[in-house]
Amino acid sequence: MTCREPLPADLFDEVCPSPLLPFRFGDKWGALVLRCLEDGPRRFSELRVPLHRVTPKVLTQSLRGLERGGLIVRTEYVAPRRAVEYALTPLGRSMLGPMRTACAWAADHWDELLDAHESHESREPHGSYGSYGSHDEAVGGRRRGVGMGRPG
Repeated sequence: MTCREPLPADLFDEVCPSPLLPFRFGDKWGALVLRCLEDGPRRFSELRVPLHRVTPKVLTQSLRGLERGGLIVRTEYVAPRRAVEYALTPLGRSMLGPMRTACAWAADHWDELLDAHESHESREPHGSYGSYGSHDEAVGGRRRGVGMGRPG
C-alpha cells in the first residue's frame, strides 16, 4: 500500500457543472472518482472524504462499474492487515484528458447550459436538479463550477 497526501474534503466545488453536461463519463460519480485517483491509489475511506455527498452504497456501485469498464483496478491486501485500494488503469488514466476538456467546455458554456436547464425546468412539473439540492442553488448567482476539482 502507498502513503499519499490525504484528499481534501473540498476537492470538488459545491456547484459542479457535471450535472449540466449533456454527456457523462461513466455513471453520475464516475468522473469524480477517476479524478480522486489521478495522483495514485486510494482506499474507500479516502474517497469518501471529497465524495461525502455520495452514499457508501452508491460509491461502491460506481467503483464496481468503473472496474467492470476497465477504468480502475481493485487491489486487496491481506498483510499486515486487510485493506483494499483502487487505482486507475492505463485506460482510466487516458480518460483524464478528455474529462479536463469536457470540464473546460462546461466552464466556457456555463451560462448557456444553465439557460437550457432553466428553460427545460420551466416546462417540467417536477424539476431535475436533484444533485444540486435545489434549482435556486444551481442558478443562484450564476456561479461557475470547477468540476474536475478546485484549482491549486
